[in-house]
Amino acid sequence: MVEVRVASTMLKLTRGAKVVHAEGGTVGEVLGALDQQYPGLQAQVADRDGQVHRFVNVYLNDEDVRYMQALSTPVQPGDVVSILPALAGGR
Repeated sequence: MVEVRVASTMLKLTRGAKVVHAEGGTVGEVLGALDQQYPGLQAQVADRDGQVHRFVNVYLNDEDVRYMQALSTPVQPGDVVSILPALAGGR
């Protein structure tokens, strides 16, 4: 089981849960499993080609998956995946 922490901007998708859990062998499989529980979550994180949206940061145990194997990055039970949409704005 992998723990997934979601940013406050995604709480509507997870019905208010800041931490959710899912099974999978890779980050992408974990997101796919979460999408079954929380429809629309995966589309907020990745495009149809399986690439993480450029305005979303996904970390595995505090390491950016873009510098690993992206959504193909293997996960182990007990790992933590964090999903943080980039924030933009101004004054």
